[in-house]
Amino acid sequence: MGEPSETLRSASPRRLEAQWVTGFVDGEGCFFVGINPHPEMTAGFQVLPEFTVVQHQRDIQLLYALKAFFGCGVVRRNNADRMCYRVRGLKHLQERIIPFFEQHPLKSKKWLDFLRFRRVLLVMQRSEHLTPEGIERIRAIASKMNRGREDKVQLFWKQSKTN
Repeated sequence: MGEPSETLRSASPRRLEAQWVTGFVDGEGCFFVGINPHPEMTAGFQVLPEFTVVQHQRDIQLLYALKAFFGCGVVRRNNADRMCYRVRGLKHLQERIIPFFEQHPLKSKKWLDFLRFRRVLLVMQRSEHLTPEGIERIRAIASKMNRGREDKVQLFWKQSKTN
């Protein structure tokens, strides 16, 4: 699996600090909302919000440190030599991830993605994602998240409505 990076070796014995986590997630994290067709769901779609951080496998210990810091989530292989720290559970997203970033705001434009992600979770908390109108509201919010994502979401949405 390779040697951990110098940064990781020097930081691994210590607990992660909130400011460091905020800066790291600002650069390496992602707030994502997937909307997948699912005929067994009330509105015909499943909404999958997730918070992720991806790193090369040599820095897997850093992902486990994030998991310990937040007290939730999983570390899994993402692709080839990339590993991913991922939180998908609504309770963990609502009770750990959202409050952390509310108290320790991101500094980049990723803050806007976080705010939109939080809005999606609030829609879900009110069970509005179980209605076609709620799915449309979430789709509209998600289409504005992450660079270049709007076209992909709208294309997927059009394809799923015609199939």
